[in-house]
Amino acid sequence: MPSETLWEIAKAEVEKRGSSGGEGDGVEIGEKSVFFIGSKNGGKTTIILRCLDRDEPPKPTLALEYTYGRRTKGHNIPKDIAHFWELGGGTSLLDLISIPITSDTLRTFSIVLVLDLSKPNDLWPTMENLLQAMKSHVDKMIMKLGKTNSKAASEMRQRIWSNMQKDHPQDRELVDPFLIPLVIIGSKYDIFQDFDSEKRKVICKTLRFVAHYYGASLMFTSKSEALLLKIRGVINQLAFGIDRSKSICVDQNKPLFITAGLDSLSQIGSPPVPDNDIGKLHAHSPMELWKKVYERVFPPKSINTLKDTKDPARDPQYAEREVDEMRMQKDQELEQYKRSSCKSWKQIELDS
Repeated sequence: MPSETLWEIAKAEVEKRGSSGGEGDGVEIGEKSVFFIGSKNGGKTTIILRCLDRDEPPKPTLALEYTYGRRTKGHNIPKDIAHFWELGGGTSLLDLISIPITSDTLRTFSIVLVLDLSKPNDLWPTMENLLQAMKSHVDKMIMKLGKTNSKAASEMRQRIWSNMQKDHPQDRELVDPFLIPLVIIGSKYDIFQDFDSEKRKVICKTLRFVAHYYGASLMFTSKSEALLLKIRGVINQLAFGIDRSKSICVDQNKPLFITAGLDSLSQIGSPPVPDNDIGKLHAHSPMELWKKVYERVFPPKSINTLKDTKDPARDPQYAEREVDEMRMQKDQELEQYKRSSCKSWKQIELDS
């Protein structure tokens, strides 16, 4: 019988700990989990390694990967443990979202969406596909949790809505926050900062709107040590419950840093489009309007261009000559078997 992989063992352990919180109570789960999703080659692994103080080169993420970190609380006090999950393949492996996040583990999770700022034409479709898939799954798990632990589900909803600014009550009617913590990170700011100022304005305002709509924190990062330290602090807050930073930077000429609940629709303003043009855009929701404005400036690439490799075995970055030759041989044998089987069935039909 084949042995379990590391992340299969980790999944079972997280489920066990999540379900041990007790039925019918709203207690806080001790161990926490952070799920990284985002642009392919966007820097997710680099951020995780930096947060864990691991000095090693990042490797391409295949499918769904798991690691963990520990933090000492004090002498003779058990260490805090944080579980880190990472979804590889950009938007091509969305089905794997449901593996670590279940109704039992939901209360332990936070989501980190990493978007590659250097590829603005890919940014919206990547963001939209990942957020819609993740939100749909989270909402289903909340409903499932509510059937067995209504108090916990209710407390999760109250906690997220409490982050909204009290002095902007009108925003509550126009937003739809994630019911678990969400952080949106724009990576490769060092490239982004050299973009034309008007393009930077469109990207910054759009991401601020999306982050506020989903009740998320928003921040930009790069290889800069100062920016990485800020990101590390945010991830540590998600993973170990450290106090949230209250600092804010909304200047498009600097790396954005906006903690969830500190922005507002009035501060973000309207979509960056001339007033005489905005009436020509037909949209059924604020989100759709912002999408249309963004895609006027950064039209998405064709579906074929954006489509990631569905089968990792055929992805060039994982090429291994001996394995690929054996795979080709087996594929040929399978095709030969199919043809011979088809001939046999036709012969049987003729004989009958």
